[in-house]
Amino acid sequence: MANSASYDNSQQPAAVDHQQAQTVGWFRARNMVKSFRNGGVSIDVLKGIQLNLTIGESVAIVGASGIGKSTLLHILGTLDRPDSGTLEFKGEDVFKYDDIKLARFRNRTIGFVFQFHHLLPEFSALENTMMPALISGLSKPEAAALAEEILVRVGLQDRLQHRVGKLSGGEQQRVALARALILKPAVLLADEPTGNLDNANSDQVHQLILELNQELSMTLVVVTHNMELASYMSRSVTIAAGQLQSV
Repeated sequence: MANSASYDNSQQPAAVDHQQAQTVGWFRARNMVKSFRNGGVSIDVLKGIQLNLTIGESVAIVGASGIGKSTLLHILGTLDRPDSGTLEFKGEDVFKYDDIKLARFRNRTIGFVFQFHHLLPEFSALENTMMPALISGLSKPEAAALAEEILVRVGLQDRLQHRVGKLSGGEQQRVALARALILKPAVLLADEPTGNLDNANSDQVHQLILELNQELSMTLVVVTHNMELASYMSRSVTIAAGQLQSV
């Protein structure tokens, strides 16, 4: 793995006092409600969730399957909308944005890593990593330069032109992490990011995520069943009866 000093942090957010960030609402879910209908029956999943996140902190969301962890993560990532409540970033409710502005916010501000890497197997590691930068409007040379930089940081300097379908599972997940971080997002959301990896690869990806959380001062939220990973987070929470509780 490349030394952390090789990754340029010049675009990371400026250091902000965490207590101040919490006061002004850096990234905050307020009174978040979400329900689903199943066979004509309404199932309340989130019942007034309150979550305040500060710059650079790391939070694990743990607990049994089906309690709403991924639902909450998808709303935090603006992939889904709540029935009611607000999601504030720097004091603005992002769900008041129209779809185009919300998509732009998501692209520039939030990175995603899932249990399944969702890479395009016939494209190279470099091409897959470039995509968020191209979507944001950067030129191909600019996107390629950023993609190479972050791929080197995650230890894939010898795999830039390899098709991801030919990479190992651990390498594929590192490409997915690089893709999530190419624009240096303020927030990284990870849903069971190592659920499909063996122990050795899981440990490497865990270490990498934690290192980059510190290097980039990004807010990290991880849904996980892995209590060892959760133990390295700033704090852990779970969902009980639709409410967040500290663990």
